Amino acid sequence: MKFSTLFRRKIIETSSEVDAGGLKAPEMVRNLSLKDLTFMGIAAIIGAGIFSTIGNASFHGGPAVSLLFVFTAIACTFSALCYAQFASSVPLSGSAYTYAYVTFGELIAWMIGWALIVEYAIGNIAVAISWSDYFTGLLRGMTGIEVPPWLSMDYLSASRGFEEVNSLLAAGQTLSDLPIYQQEAWLAWTNAPVLAGLRCILDIPALAIVFLITALVYRGIHESKNVANLFVYLKLGVILLVIVAGVFYVNPDNWSPFAPNGIRGVLQGVSSVFFAYIGFDALSTTAEECKNPKRDLPRAMIYSLVICTVLYILITLVLTGMVSYTELALGDPLSYVFERVGLHWVSGIVAASAVVAITSVLLVFQLGQPRIWMSMSRDGLLPRKFARLHPRYRTPAFSTIITGLLVAIPALFMNLKEVTDLSSIGTLFAFIVVCAGVLRMDPKEVKKSGAFTVPYFNGRWVLPVLFIIITLIVLVQFPDWFGTFFNFSDDSFESFSHKIPMLSFIGLSVFMVKETFVKNLSLIPVLGLLTNFYLMTELGFSNWAFFFLWLMAGLVVYFTYGVRHSKAKPVGAG
Repeated sequence: MKFSTLFRRKIIETSSEVDAGGLKAPEMVRNLSLKDLTFMGIAAIIGAGIFSTIGNASFHGGPAVSLLFVFTAIACTFSALCYAQFASSVPLSGSAYTYAYVTFGELIAWMIGWALIVEYAIGNIAVAISWSDYFTGLLRGMTGIEVPPWLSMDYLSASRGFEEVNSLLAAGQTLSDLPIYQQEAWLAWTNAPVLAGLRCILDIPALAIVFLITALVYRGIHESKNVANLFVYLKLGVILLVIVAGVFYVNPDNWSPFAPNGIRGVLQGVSSVFFAYIGFDALSTTAEECKNPKRDLPRAMIYSLVICTVLYILITLVLTGMVSYTELALGDPLSYVFERVGLHWVSGIVAASAVVAITSVLLVFQLGQPRIWMSMSRDGLLPRKFARLHPRYRTPAFSTIITGLLVAIPALFMNLKEVTDLSSIGTLFAFIVVCAGVLRMDPKEVKKSGAFTVPYFNGRWVLPVLFIIITLIVLVQFPDWFGTFFNFSDDSFESFSHKIPMLSFIGLSVFMVKETFVKNLSLIPVLGLLTNFYLMTELGFSNWAFFFLWLMAGLVVYFTYGVRHSKAKPVGAG
């Protein structure tokens, strides 16, 4: 094997027509318009976050969280613009995997593809489990039907909950005084039938929704987009209802103080707010099913971000205006505020729409994963079956089925809370590579092709000034942080390891300031790269370690299979 094989790149001019082996790419059905793509972006971005995490963010930041949505949307737009340039200039399925292949070569592309596997799979498992919780709660509240806990909970949660409750009962507490989720875990373990010595505890609703969504995705892009559009209409209708109905109960006094905990309190919600936006990357996996990907994909990404940002800001202002921010540390803040003002019927509609919102997120992401695998298979890095299209539906049939099984089976038995941050770190890693990829592209060549181009702003002076301003803000707002962080008197690895992510970010920031000053780099992709890397530091060292191990496992697969079957390797290599 020649070393050059590892960094063999796709050629932009032919990427939209042929695969890495020079064969014409299988044709998919081009059915998605600009409206469909925009709605898919909204479907992916507006999920459970607007019904749940917005409450805790408002509790910590107060009404000023509305500004955080603006700042976060701007930061996310840096990445969206970079995605838009690639989606327009390389109109192939595969998202960041394909874009990395074009700019960095095969090895980096494989690592991105492998990272996206964990992003989509673990993310969708968590979404399916969340859907199950919302659905069973809605069923109980609206119809009185109780799904037995052992049929609506995963085995791991029931086992852990049973042990926790037993220790609390032994300490003198009563079951009825414990939170409902602990009661349900204890009841699930206690009442579950035993087969072959094992308790039969299965999250059937999670399994059912994944199978239904997988069947829909398998059936075709036309059917999938129609359902996604319907869900978006329902979500937007509910959100507008909440805004219009809530405006009449807003008390402006609740907006004072606007930022009760200062910038520190506002920034506490930055991670959850940012991750509400990242669904737009799934749009790029549908490039080969767009009627006009060069024109429509960039627009849809920006339109969906703008629409969702406006809605998030309005919802936050209404929420914090109806009640004091101090009351919003809840899992269901929207339902709570309308119960609080006596509009019980609105509260019920909000609860029902949360199920619709989560379903739409699951749909869009279940669409994305098979198309990434299809692209990797076309390049020879995965077995040929993953690229095979259904003769009638023109969807990646085998990849879709495998994706459904990889999500449904773990959702049936396991709660992956400990590793859900792997999904976020995989997404951010992909964002970083896409932003860096734009810096490697020749903007003149991109313009020649007629593709969308990230607006160029020379960062030579802007980035150093921003770096100095942010450093001064940190010094003023967090005066003790520098002394504590740069104190290395504790020589234990555990103490030092938690500083590695932030030290890496500081080092990268200094390097990018230098590179931008010397090479006049474009400001937007540089800011996108640094923003995403900073958010990776928020996930902690343990998540970095798990992610590193995942990438190492991926390299084993690549060097045992992918490198030998790659269609991009030079003749005679190996």
